[in-house]
Amino acid sequence: MRTLKDVEAYLEKLGRHHDPVEGESGTFLVQSSGAMPAIALRVDPPLVLMRAAIGNAPSDPKVQTALFRKMLELNAKELVHSSYGLEQDRIVLSSALELSNLDFNELEATLDEIEAVANPAPAAVVRLPRDVVLVDFALKNQVFE
Repeated sequence: MRTLKDVEAYLEKLGRHHDPVEGESGTFLVQSSGAMPAIALRVDPPLVLMRAAIGNAPSDPKVQTALFRKMLELNAKELVHSSYGLEQDRIVLSSALELSNLDFNELEATLDEIEAVANPAPAAVVRLPRDVVLVDFALKNQVFE
């Protein structure tokens, strides 16, 4: 059975700088490279939960529809360990892993996927209604009107 100490040891072994969140037992902000947002990691038995805020959802309903469809497609086709979601008006990437049999490689792969998805490396441009441009950043979506 894995514990909070095992997760901390895995983060250390990965060389991932992580700071505990004051007043939130078992919660850490795992720093990522570059301008990428920190990944919130919470050990909440029986799960290890991870979440990264990607950006704000667009307010235009037509743009929302196209973006949300793209996010669902990416969830189905590209993402293995995490998924896109909405938390109020924020686009997030989240993941949940079983703590009891968590292994080093599983945690590493999940953190790497979240970081790769949120990494701002341009990959493709998709045209949406009203000439709105959706830039697909490796798997990160940003909308520019």
